[in-house]
Amino acid sequence: MSTSILILLVLTSLGLVFGFILAFANKKFAIEVNPLIHLVEDVLPKGQCGACGFAGCQAYAEAVVLRPDVPPNLCIPGKEAVAKAVAELTGKVAEAVEPRIAQVKCAGVAGKAAKDYEYQGVQDCVAASLLAGGFKTCKYGCLGLGTCAKNCTFNAITMSPDGLPVIDPDKCTGCGKCETVCPKQVITMMPLGARVRVNCNSKDKGAVARKACSVACIGCSLCARECPHGAIKIENNLATVDAHICKEQCTDAKCLTKCPTKAIRPAVLGVVPGSESQASVEAVCPSCIKPPNVAG
Repeated sequence: MSTSILILLVLTSLGLVFGFILAFANKKFAIEVNPLIHLVEDVLPKGQCGACGFAGCQAYAEAVVLRPDVPPNLCIPGKEAVAKAVAELTGKVAEAVEPRIAQVKCAGVAGKAAKDYEYQGVQDCVAASLLAGGFKTCKYGCLGLGTCAKNCTFNAITMSPDGLPVIDPDKCTGCGKCETVCPKQVITMMPLGARVRVNCNSKDKGAVARKACSVACIGCSLCARECPHGAIKIENNLATVDAHICKEQCTDAKCLTKCPTKAIRPAVLGVVPGSESQASVEAVCPSCIKPPNVAG
């Protein structure tokens, strides 16, 4: 018998032996997968955004099927429709999911926001922020390098020519991925139907904030004093709006007329922060409409 034939026989024998071993192990240690997991995963949007708190849609499907403590409404992008579908499949009760959308808390475009230096490094907000906190004088402002847009699973963010993110309300699912990747925490989630928002993220005191950006909130509290519903508070030199109080109780947002820098604006979707139209102002503040001059 030649050496080549002997080698072939040995290799064939080894292949058969290992094949039988693997087949036995596969049968012996096989883990049965609950078919319900696949059914639940099929109704999820497959964004793999992690908004549910699990590592992707499959991980959430496994958790919601196998663990009684995991509710069926954790898929933020899927909203109420997916929550109901998961609830029906798992026999759980789905509580109402409040729709939300991303909000950009900065209107500091070129010409309004000052710069400390010209940045020519890697076009990424995280990388730029590692160099002395970024090139903007305001260390809380949007750096405009599009890290949020690059990481948006649903392609809901585009960058304006002036370098600010624009949220597409038809595509944004409120998953919060952009919120987690922004090194400046400029992007946050707000409920749909919010009437006003603060287009600023600065925690600096008034004079410092105004020097760094002409449209910064200076923490003057005029808006808070004007709001009769207590929806606006000043925290860390920055105005914050309780969107639920504002949405449910306010019919005339007079705070818009009091802000000296126009940092508080109508919560208009799909536009660059700071570019809200006069019509949008009048929609939430009827008293902002100036009556026509009456000839005497």
